[in-house]
Amino acid sequence: MSRLRGVAGRDPRAGFKPDRRDCYTSVPQGLLKAARKSGQLNLSGRNLSEVPQCVWRINVDIPEEANQNLSFSATERWWEQTDLTKLIISNNKLQSLTDDLRLLPALTVLDIHDNQLTSLPSAIGELENLQKLNVSHNKLKTLPEEIANLRNLKGLYLQHNELTCISEGFEQLSNLEDLDLSNNRLTTVPASFSSLSSLVRLNLSSNQLKSLPAEISRMKRLKHLDCNSNLLETIPPELAGMESLELLYLWRNKLRFLPEFPSCRLLKELHVGENQIEMLRAEHLKHLNSILVLDLRDNKLKSVPDEITLLQSLERLDLSNNDISSLPCSLGNLHLKFLALEGNPLRTIRREIINKGTQEVLKYLRSKIKDDGPGQSDSVTETAMTLPSESRVNVHAIVTLKILDYSDKQTTLIPDEVFDAVKSNIITSINFSKNQLCEIPKRIIELKEMVSDVNLSFNKLSFISLELCMLQKLTFLDLRNNFLNSLPEEMESLIRLQVINLSFNRFKILPEVLYRILTLETILISNNQIGSVDPQKMKTMENLTTLDLQNNDLLHIPPELGNCVNLRTLLLDGNPFRVPRAAILMKGTAAILEYLRDRIPT
Repeated sequence: MSRLRGVAGRDPRAGFKPDRRDCYTSVPQGLLKAARKSGQLNLSGRNLSEVPQCVWRINVDIPEEANQNLSFSATERWWEQTDLTKLIISNNKLQSLTDDLRLLPALTVLDIHDNQLTSLPSAIGELENLQKLNVSHNKLKTLPEEIANLRNLKGLYLQHNELTCISEGFEQLSNLEDLDLSNNRLTTVPASFSSLSSLVRLNLSSNQLKSLPAEISRMKRLKHLDCNSNLLETIPPELAGMESLELLYLWRNKLRFLPEFPSCRLLKELHVGENQIEMLRAEHLKHLNSILVLDLRDNKLKSVPDEITLLQSLERLDLSNNDISSLPCSLGNLHLKFLALEGNPLRTIRREIINKGTQEVLKYLRSKIKDDGPGQSDSVTETAMTLPSESRVNVHAIVTLKILDYSDKQTTLIPDEVFDAVKSNIITSINFSKNQLCEIPKRIIELKEMVSDVNLSFNKLSFISLELCMLQKLTFLDLRNNFLNSLPEEMESLIRLQVINLSFNRFKILPEVLYRILTLETILISNNQIGSVDPQKMKTMENLTTLDLQNNDLLHIPPELGNCVNLRTLLLDGNPFRVPRAAILMKGTAAILEYLRDRIPT
């Protein structure tokens, strides 16, 4: 945009000329000069109690350097320079913004999170080009009606304020795709929200909602709905018709039953932990064709129906802390990567089997199907063969279940016959746990193009060989209960790894290479000697949702860890730090993260 208007005729919005000397004490002149070229200005963390006038007027005043030097090079002709499109004033001490905000009509991004704002000026409605507005972590009690004029807005971030209601006209934000209203004081969601037809992600967690409007089901593009930590007792049945919904979070509410989802064919994650659900029926499960994660922890379930086997895509099932006394054996036929059963009065599975982990539990349940079925002696001869080394390889598991299982043999090496038995079969899982292995078998590399799940737990490994780092499809890796104190940098090549279990080893720091495996969703590294974590690097791990650091040597929890907002489960018990106190830890992950964020120095 041309700067000539600054000379030829005064901009009618410009008002009086400020004293620039005051401005440059808080904003370096060089920063303003760079902003005129780039169109971007970052003033975060500068202890500002108000926005200097020269910032609002950056588009209307002749720059200071023009008055000092009239010979400009081609690159410094101020009248050809760029309008400000991105302004970041976060992490300051601003208590208000003035209507001079209207002097920046070209803004597409305005970020003022982490200040002390109690209101927004009505002039914000004049920023018609605005696409992203972040006013999270302030003290807003209401929003100006003029916010409805921001028709190009795509992202609106209002989390961690003091909002009790949504202003009229909000539904006119027809291009809005991402809306975060979490951690406010909302008691209702207006039915008019259904007009937000472009919305893809809606976060209403940590409010005081007792119900959701049925009209919410009209949001035909909504993929991610987060209603964690509210007071919901029921879910409107209309929600079941949301065909695009992929992620649904209903943690920590007062739900007594699981809703049915006949049209939610794309639903991948359903989180209903910490509710009061007493029963799981076939009709609750039969439509969840795409479900990958089902979180039912901390409810009042007494049983699991056989129809759980309908969930053929299920990878993670959390049933911990319920009243379940037995499990259907058919559960063993699911290809689960993670099954949590702690805190249930299970009578049909011995504690030692549960302690061995997911694959051992599934293996046990499958064995019960065989034991209970007809032709028991036939199945035994079919599923095992005696090799020259007298080792028994479960051929049935190789052919039918795609598992190479040589666990619980107390052997120091895996015989070649085990790998030879694979022949031309496809193998997706390896289980060499409960042995005396000091190194990873080199022949594991032969399976590098097909194996996604490796269990080497309960061995004597003190190092990880490069062969393991070449398993290009590896998504789940269990290395707990070994002698490891480091991981090789080459593990960075495991570009599909989602879950790693390093509990009960000898790590003193979180291995650096983990920060660079950006696909990681779960890191379990409890019962080590870890003394520190790097919150800045952790924040780059955008897929990380579960981090278990229990029973380590953490003397200090860095407040910046609170910025890792994607974490859904952060476990810190059993460390020697003094803060956060136990009372905070007991409130759960969201409370811990909020507590840490509040302690970040400004």
